[in-house]
Amino acid sequence: MPSAEIDRRQLLRLSAGGAAAMPFLASAGASALASQAPPLDPRLPAGVATEALLEALPGKAPLIKLAYRPPNYEAPLSVFKDTITPNDQFFVRYHLSDIPNVNAATWRLAVGGEGASTPFELGFEDLKMKYEPVELVAVCQCSGNRRGLAEPHVAGVQWAVGAMGNARWKGARLKDILDKAGLKSEAIEIAFDGADGPALDTTPDFVKSLPVWKALDPDTIVAYEMNGEPLPHFNGFPARLIAPGWTATYWMKHLTRIEARTKPLDNFWMKTAYRVPARLFPSTQRFVSQESPATTPITEIMVNSLITSPIGAEVKVGEMLTIEGIAWDAGFGIAAVEISQDGGKSWTSAELGPELGRYSFRSWQFSLGRPAKGNLEVLAKATNAIGQSQPMKALPNPAGYHHNAVARLAITVA
Repeated sequence: MPSAEIDRRQLLRLSAGGAAAMPFLASAGASALASQAPPLDPRLPAGVATEALLEALPGKAPLIKLAYRPPNYEAPLSVFKDTITPNDQFFVRYHLSDIPNVNAATWRLAVGGEGASTPFELGFEDLKMKYEPVELVAVCQCSGNRRGLAEPHVAGVQWAVGAMGNARWKGARLKDILDKAGLKSEAIEIAFDGADGPALDTTPDFVKSLPVWKALDPDTIVAYEMNGEPLPHFNGFPARLIAPGWTATYWMKHLTRIEARTKPLDNFWMKTAYRVPARLFPSTQRFVSQESPATTPITEIMVNSLITSPIGAEVKVGEMLTIEGIAWDAGFGIAAVEISQDGGKSWTSAELGPELGRYSFRSWQFSLGRPAKGNLEVLAKATNAIGQSQPMKALPNPAGYHHNAVARLAITVA
């Protein structure tokens, strides 16, 4: 697996808040890879590390390596110039390091639990042929996306802006699968397990649950295709859960078991991890059975935006300059993206691109004309259809979740 090594501190020095730099090659023989690889996001966080690696996993284009075991790789900023994220450039996120190669021909999905009256198993061809196929475009975003940009610094995988992707997913409605299992009225949660497992017996298996109402949403599906192709190995082959509008912690990969529960799932991944202070993030899409007085589980994606072009922070005086980007939320729909050139004192509407679906990235653009010589900072703020807008600063919390501060880009016109 070839890699190019980049001094992260050097990138941050060169960025001056928004400049781009081509990878600095510190490993012999990496020049060929760097010539094919996209430029890295200059906002890579310093965090606890001093290096970033651009590395290609099997079946993947070069991605920014943050960890190998378990594999955690984010997409470079240049990937998001396209509204749909290509499969080979889609980010990779695992909690557990034992990731088997699953054979679709022998794969089985067990459906049951005390909340189901008729448990059964289905195979891959059953999933594709016996249930009505549905397609939707949805953003898959790690709850900790942008954690590395948190102030003050917090522990965890030091993601920049690329722990996310947007794809067209095809699969069977989870509701239809649960209907065959005879979901009981007492069921309150649906739990999911995957084929990946812990390397050590002391590591808790990654098992998550959804409230029944979200599981029965017709947009919640068990997907077997991504952008018209089988799921990549590192994105959940042969089947994964798609919980559109909710963060990726619920999007279980390599599904092996679906369990209807009459009691709340009580494990590390539900009771301790992926929770935020309830007073900071009053959710509009609640997971009542998992709430406590102090904390609440992360559910929906916060409204957000990203400036994707220009990647570089230096432009030539006298040239037309257009700012481009994407915006997204939990599925309420992006109503507006606004641009500020005076630190947020005044805002002007950007032009929204076509809507690919309410859970999708939505492109936008804004012309700055021919800006005068000097330094300029551009801010972008998205607002959704229920009036939620990005804050000027991210709300601090112990794990750095839900980082959705207004997007910023510093530009030098020279």
